Amino acid sequence: MDTVFLIARILVALIFLLSAVGHLTSADAMAQYANYKGAPGGKSGVILSGIAMGVGGLMILLGFYGEIGALLIAATLIPVTFFMHAFWKETDAQARQTEQISFNKNLGLIGGALALFLLFASQGAALGLTITEPLISIA
Repeated sequence: MDTVFLIARILVALIFLLSAVGHLTSADAMAQYANYKGAPGGKSGVILSGIAMGVGGLMILLGFYGEIGALLIAATLIPVTFFMHAFWKETDAQARQTEQISFNKNLGLIGGALALFLLFASQGAALGLTITEPLISIA
């Protein structure tokens, strides 16, 4: 079971680590797109969200306060989902569908992050292959 959970953590963390690299290496282009979408923060928002995804992804990957990392990911994805993938604002059918798919994908990622939070917080080191016990513990 330890190995399955580790593989799951690696796969989930990989999404956010790769996204963090993209945010930090293409911050100018991403900031232009974020501004176009009406998201607040501009370039600093792109950089901060990239850092949050990178830190959260590493915490999940390493099992270093993984529940905090999972909450950080969820907290980052919530505003990103509503600002960047507001499909209800799109008038073009293809753009609307594309944004709805991205919106739904992000909802699934938020749900997965919350599930990881619950696992880390309720099971702690019993999950195996973690560096720390959780800071937030749910009995």
